[in-house]
Amino acid sequence: MDSYGDGTVGDDGRLKRPERGEAPERAADTAPRTDASAETDASAGAEADDPQAAGDAPPVPEPGPVGEPGPVPEPGPLPAPVPGPDPEPAPGRPRPQTGIAALSMPYQVVAAVALAVVGVFACVHLAMVFLHVAPSNTLTKRHGEAVDDWVYPEFEQNWKLFAPNPLQQNISVEVRAEIAGADGGRRTTGWIDLSAQDTARIRGSLLPSHTEQNELRRAWDFYLNSHTDDHRPNGLRGELSERYMRRIVMLRLDPEKLGGSVEKIQLRSATRAVPPPAWSTEKADTEPAFRTCPWWRITAADRPAGATVEAAR
Repeated sequence: MDSYGDGTVGDDGRLKRPERGEAPERAADTAPRTDASAETDASAGAEADDPQAAGDAPPVPEPGPVGEPGPVPEPGPLPAPVPGPDPEPAPGRPRPQTGIAALSMPYQVVAAVALAVVGVFACVHLAMVFLHVAPSNTLTKRHGEAVDDWVYPEFEQNWKLFAPNPLQQNISVEVRAEIAGADGGRRTTGWIDLSAQDTARIRGSLLPSHTEQNELRRAWDFYLNSHTDDHRPNGLRGELSERYMRRIVMLRLDPEKLGGSVEKIQLRSATRAVPPPAWSTEKADTEPAFRTCPWWRITAADRPAGATVEAAR
């Protein structure tokens, strides 16, 4: 439709209002009909011909009063963030370094040298221990002394506890001493069981010391392994084991209780087989077997720190 109740559509498509006192004219015959106006007239005519469609059209809701907004729904919980890949550094900017690479050059050199030293030490140590516990071979025959110097005494490996022949003996280390009295006379004490003293200290102790458990036993093993059957030392290790045993014994002998100064000592081992249990039919000889060492003269270096012959007397 080209005309309205209060104006006329002009050639430029604008609505022209009539002058005061003029009646509005119908622009149906004068204004050219456009495609849009034709479609509008067709739809209007269809609505007029179909009163059911016109009457069933849903009413347009009237807008509510301005300034009264409706209820705002409460926001729900936000979804958990999904971890994504690490952000890539900006173009032209290097990736941050970690580990040794993050250190400065001097510290990198120090760390590399330290790691190299630790690695070399670990490899050498494993090789030495392997040669120590391995059966006799060309390397151990040629470099056995160097291997023993590396292993003893800190890294010694003792496999006597395991099969095929576990240790089934009790070995006690005993000592007797030659005492010089204040009157100038000399006398010899009876045999003193040093292993029994260690056992008495360990028994009932919740935290026995490593010295009480192993010092005397390992020192005696050291002596036996570095001497021949007739108690001749095998080189420097044999002489060192003798001095070691003398000093351990002098730490355990009390001159005041013995009544004089200790001038000489003599050691022996008493080996007794472990008796079989009552339910076993095995027979074992429990009589002790002794191995007696020669007499050793005590020097000032063998006595405990601060002790002298005059003080002992």
